[in-house]
Parts: sequence; C-alpha cells; structure tokens
Amino acid sequence: MVSLHFKGAAQPGHHLRLSAGSQRLVCGGLLCLFAWMAAPAWGQPDFERPPIDYLNAEVNDPVAKLAKRIEAGEVALQSDPKFGYLPSVLDALDVPLSSQTLVFSKTSLQLHRISPRRPRALYFNDDVYVGYCQHGDVLEFASTDAKQGAIFYTLSQSVKKEPEFVRDRGGCLSCHASSRTQNVPGFLVRSVFADAAGRPKLGSGTFTTDHSSPFEDRWGGWYVTGTHGSMRHMGNVICTDEAHLLDRESGANQDDLESYFRTESYLTPHSDIVALMVLEHQTQMHNAITAANFETRQALHQSYQMNELLEREPDFISESATRRIESSADRVLKYLLMCDEFQLTDSVAGTTTFAKEFASLGPRDSEQRSLRDFDLETRLFRYPCSYLIYSDSFAALPVEVRSRVLEKLRRILHGEDQSEAYQHLTSTMRQEILEILEATHPDFQ
Repeated sequence: MVSLHFKGAAQPGHHLRLSAGSQRLVCGGLLCLFAWMAAPAWGQPDFERPPIDYLNAEVNDPVAKLAKRIEAGEVALQSDPKFGYLPSVLDALDVPLSSQTLVFSKTSLQLHRISPRRPRALYFNDDVYVGYCQHGDVLEFASTDAKQGAIFYTLSQSVKKEPEFVRDRGGCLSCHASSRTQNVPGFLVRSVFADAAGRPKLGSGTFTTDHSSPFEDRWGGWYVTGTHGSMRHMGNVICTDEAHLLDRESGANQDDLESYFRTESYLTPHSDIVALMVLEHQTQMHNAITAANFETRQALHQSYQMNELLEREPDFISESATRRIESSADRVLKYLLMCDEFQLTDSVAGTTTFAKEFASLGPRDSEQRSLRDFDLETRLFRYPCSYLIYSDSFAALPVEVRSRVLEKLRRILHGEDQSEAYQHLTSTMRQEILEILEATHPDFQ
C-alpha cells in the first residue's frame, strides 16, 4: 500500500547547510537550481492564511491522485534494480522518457549526489515534474494542483518499506515561493556558473530563465543535446575562470554526452534542447496562472470582509480588488501570448522524439493545427499561445479573473487590441490562433 504523508518544515533533509558559518540554504524542491536566503523570513506568507491555506487545504494534484490509485489497488509501483521506482512512477504518471533533461549543478536536495559526472535527471509532462539522482535516497516530485499551485513530495527509493509519498510542509518554499516564482508556490529553472565539482559560483550571477531569456544566458549547469546553429548557450560547460570567460563555444551543438559522463547510467543518453525550452516556458506559465488564482481569491476575500465591516452588499467588489484582478489577468496574458519572447536567429533541433511526442498530444483543428506545434526557426511555437490554456489550472481560475483573460484574449485575437505588448502577433497569427481555439477550446465554442 502507498500512503500520502506530510513532512514538517523543520524536518531534516529539506534544507542542507552549505557551510558552518553560512546562512545560505539550498531548497530540496524539484526545480530550484539555485536559491539562498540571508535569514529566515518572519511572519506567515499570505498564501498560508485563508482563503488559500496552502499547507492545509486538500489537494488533488497528479501525485496525490496516484497515491489514491495505488492505495485502492489500481496501480502497483515496481522497483527496478538500477533505477528504483523511477521507471514505474514515470509510467504511472504518464511522463515521457523523451522529456529527460540533465542538470549537474549542486543546487537541489541531494546535492551530494550531483556533479558533472553524475548529473541529476528531470522528467516532466504538462503538470508534474520528477527528479532522479544516481543512488539517491529519494525521488523528488513537484506536482501542479489546479487551485493550490506547486505541491512538493519525495518518495523513498528504499525497498525495505512500503513506498510512501511524503508531502513537504513548507521547507521547499524558501526558494519555491519567491519573486523568482512570481511570489507563489511554484517552479523555476535557473542557469548558473558551475565549477568542476558542480558548485555554483555565486559571485558570477545567476539567471531565472523562461521563453524571454537571451539564449546566451540559458542552461548554465545543465547538459544540452541538440543543434542551434550560431547561437550559443551556457550548457555543457564548466566555469573554470571568471564568468565572462565562460567557453560557450565548447558546449555548442552537442548531440552526444558520452565524453562528459556515463550516459548508460540514465534512462536515455539525452538532455534534449527542445524539452529544455518547453520546460522554461511551462514553469513560469504555471506560476502566472497560480499567481492570478491566489491574487484573485485574496482580493475577493479581503473585499468581502470589508463589505461586512462597511455594511455593503455581500458580493460587492471594491475598486482596489478589481485593479488587482485586472493586473493578474494582464500577467497571465503576457505569458499566454509569449510576450517578449527571445527571437531565435538560427533553427533549433533536439536529439530525441520529444518534439514529435509533445506535438502529438494536440488537440487539433480541422486543418490539423495545434498550439503544440513547434516553429523552432524564429520562436518556440508556431502559434504563440500557450498550450496551458487547456490545463486544469487555467480552467480552475476564479471566474472573475478567467473571464477577464478570455475577454482580453478575444479582443487581441480579433485585432481590436493593438497594444504594443502584442505587436509580435501578426494579423495572420491572431487569426490562426483564434481559429484553433474556436475549434478546440470549450470557452471559444
């Protein structure tokens, strides 16, 4: 039987002290590739109080659902002699092997297991992320709940006891709930200058990356397989000197990682560049949706409390609450329509079937067009509107903000809103996106 337990924030293992005299902490969350805090934050975050109640509200994310299915006897996890529960869990969560990306910077829970010779593997689908270290004590999970955002878990790799998903009770939030995650429990992809041991050179700076990030700032501390022409990134490179002397050329256009580490120690020998680009977009798109969800619920909660104090109508929404909701809707639209996306100057191609598998998930209109179709010549997607518009998280947005997003989106796609922020969308793009949504999305039918 698999059970779902909760782990207190003070439990050992969720924060590892880097040195005796340092107050810098590394979070045990899944995608936190670098984070530190000078001192613990005093006071309770807004999302830990009603109406969000992040640590106590019931969740129904993919990992929580899997735990229930296993407990009901519908699924049984099997431990592989080499990889532990990893293959079985990926299959149960419907996470493709082609999504594998590899990070060698020592910047997560099991940092003593991570190095350029033993990178950490990350696998993902639209809603869940799974982390694996060679000979690691646990598998790591970051799972998207439609209402509560990112939920973090571990699963022991030991076969001496029944498998048990353990939910983090706040320890991961030191870096997974900050300005880098849009101030909600969320996800982030970081690019660092990693030394020969995989340690990030903190003085050289770091980058939180998404679809808007310059290519040259991406994937420091990661392995990258695929071609990208004359563009250069930070992947596949050890920082042996000052940051500005990083040899980006040596890590460019790699299709084989065997010279870096023993690739047979992983489920696949790849760290696909297209998967990495999707990962960057998806993490911050998820965060934008969660931020809009939280901000709207909090704004309404506070407005309704004031209604009672001021003896107004119970459902009256104040001007300040309306402004907060409008601002949240605009931030969702910014990510949804890939505003400020970095323009590719050369074509990009991965080394796995990831792009084909990802695009095959559809849905498609009568002309076989999908928001999952890639461009990879000048931008990531052929039709720059995020596929996460189909997600449970988007569907679960409070109606007050969701209706605003949809109304604004329709105006943009119909050409009525010609704001500077959306000038990257040509009239043809707008028409194509609109036609796809009208054929495939219930809110446009």
